[in-house]
This record gives sequence, C-alpha cells and structure tokens, in this order.
Amino acid sequence: MNKAFIQEMKEQLEMELAKLFKDLTGFATQDEKAKRIDFVTKFPEFGDDDDENASEIADYSNKLPLESALEKELRDIQKALANIAQNKYGICKYCKSEISEDRLRARPTSTSCIACKKTLTQEM
Repeated sequence: MNKAFIQEMKEQLEMELAKLFKDLTGFATQDEKAKRIDFVTKFPEFGDDDDENASEIADYSNKLPLESALEKELRDIQKALANIAQNKYGICKYCKSEISEDRLRARPTSTSCIACKKTLTQEM
C-alpha cells in the first residue's frame, strides 16, 4: 500500500481521535484506572426543582448512548493507528487481501474488504 496514502490516513485518524476526546470530555470524564478507554458521563446539576430534576435525568439519559458510541469510535481509531504502527493497516482481517483505498477513505477504521463485509452481512 502507498506510504503517502497511509500517512494521509494516519493524520486523518489522529485528527479524528483528538476531536473525539474533545467531544467526550465536554460531558464526561475519563476513568484513568480503567484498562481500556472508559469515560463516565457527568450527571448534570440544573437545580432542585422538579422540572430541573427531570431535565437532569433526561440530559443524562441522552448522553449515555452518545458516550458509548464515541468510545467505540475511539477504540476503532486506536486499533487502526496500532495497525499502521505494525504495518498491518489496510489488510482485511478475514481474507488478508488489501482493502481498497476508496473503502479506507470512506471508513478509515475498516478492518475488512468489501467482499468479506458483504459475505459477513449476507449481502451477496
């Protein structure tokens, strides 16, 4: 695979990683003791009135799935960056063939080629 392309993907992944950390730290704190990436959503404090308490619960409940989704994206990006460091980036984990640059541009964290992905999702 082209070294310039891999460098481009690495830079894109690093930028996205920084953005995700920034987004997550806006409403959650990182659990430094956890063995893997783990953030804890902060429970908001709007006040003591019933309507404020209801808003706190709604806000917290809305952020939990967002936290989970962003953490998954972070793990995927870190795995892709590790693959770059180990010269394994862009290789399908199933058939070991090279993943197309078009697919990696569309989804830089892809770990499977289109053919294997279609087979896995039974789209063929």
